[in-house]
Amino acid sequence: MYKFSAKELRDKFLRGEVSAESITEYFIKRIEKFDSQLGSFLCVLKERSLKKAKELDIKRKNGQKLGKLAGVPIAIKDNTHIKGELTTCGSMFLKNYRAVFNSTVSNLFEEEDAILIGKTNLDEFAMGSSNEKSAFFPVHNPWNLKCVSGGSSGGSSAAVSARLALGATGSDTGGSIRQPASFCGVVGFKPTYGRVSRYGLVAFGSSLDQIGPLATCTEDIGLIMEVIGKHCPKDSTSLKIPQEEFIGKGIDKQRFDDVKVGVPWHFLEDMDDANFKSFKESISRLKDLGAEIVDINLDILKHSIAIYYILATAEASTNLARFDGIRYGVRSEVAKTLNDIYDLSREDGFGPEVKKRIMLGTYVLSSGYEHAYYKKAQKVRTLVIRAFEEAFENCNLVAMPVSPSPAFEIGAIQDPIQMYFQDLFTICANLAGLPAISVPSGLSKDKKPIGLQLLGPQTQDVSVIRHAYAFEKFLNFNNLPPLFDKE
Repeated sequence: MYKFSAKELRDKFLRGEVSAESITEYFIKRIEKFDSQLGSFLCVLKERSLKKAKELDIKRKNGQKLGKLAGVPIAIKDNTHIKGELTTCGSMFLKNYRAVFNSTVSNLFEEEDAILIGKTNLDEFAMGSSNEKSAFFPVHNPWNLKCVSGGSSGGSSAAVSARLALGATGSDTGGSIRQPASFCGVVGFKPTYGRVSRYGLVAFGSSLDQIGPLATCTEDIGLIMEVIGKHCPKDSTSLKIPQEEFIGKGIDKQRFDDVKVGVPWHFLEDMDDANFKSFKESISRLKDLGAEIVDINLDILKHSIAIYYILATAEASTNLARFDGIRYGVRSEVAKTLNDIYDLSREDGFGPEVKKRIMLGTYVLSSGYEHAYYKKAQKVRTLVIRAFEEAFENCNLVAMPVSPSPAFEIGAIQDPIQMYFQDLFTICANLAGLPAISVPSGLSKDKKPIGLQLLGPQTQDVSVIRHAYAFEKFLNFNNLPPLFDKE
């Protein structure tokens, strides 16, 4: 079953060729067999998923209507609530916290009969680019177990890559869906800001965060987006956009004829030679598909990392203030006074990366520095948005690499600034609220996946996914890692 796409497995279930219970048992056993090598799951929802599977088998037997994801095993990143289940955010602070309500995406998945099979590992509170910052254990890359899976949605990308689930959610604040998708050779999509409800997502940077899907192929990304890409009245940032068909009739004939693809060549000059060569090969393939390649000016993006780490840490400092050892999370056992509870609970509960970002965010918001840093960063963010608006006057899509390099070995990057540069090509989509997708585009010399990133104007999510589908079909890349291509 692991070789099927989500859509193929759903259709087999609908035709009665396989039961939902057997699907669920199969993937639970696959997780039990392989995840000890990866560390992609923090918990497996065995009882819950088997109960749902049995209900689906009864529904099908009785001829009741079944949903778009009927029988499909889906993993949920562990910063998104499933009522009654642990939501740890990869942190010791929340190791005992059980969600008291369902996130909107969890509700939508269950309404469309998906099987929520487990919660996936992540960098603590989604702060990281390698999934080494989880408080529990790092996630290993299915293509090379010595390498990182990317972050912060590394658990979801590794689980999908190794086919421990056929789809998963991630959250993308500065590239946390696309970069791990690229590292693990799967497809990862960051929707337009507000396209997918953030209700029930534990916030990191509220103006940047966006839930999105990871899957083995673009068709499954479209299928999942048709389920979760809906307006939510519980989320004040949710967009009121009519329901759209992401992957439908005529998709197999999708090409790039009459499509202009913008490439910011000058911004890419300092790339690693091997990655730059792979990117140029992907651009040649877009030309073969009929695209017209145009040079665009996005030099403002050289400031994007500085902008991002001012704005994101400021918002994180505010969002994480709620974790005080009283309302949420683990309270310090040695605290004797109220101040002790605040101080010691946060000291024990938060890891080094989270503390670093809280401190930086508090600093840039302090009265003496707010204008010098935070408000200035907001102004430059506006310039980034305008630069993309001008670029899209001359092109339909923008093509960029996903990451400066393929997956690196665990422990290889110790300099935090060097680690932050992993987000160089992905941050801009979050700053401007754009839809962006990472599609596998090949392998490096040492057999590590590399991805191509396509970005579109706001709300043009369907166009981005459909053109990514055309690229994927043209390339026909086998993104199943050899280490896990077995029962």
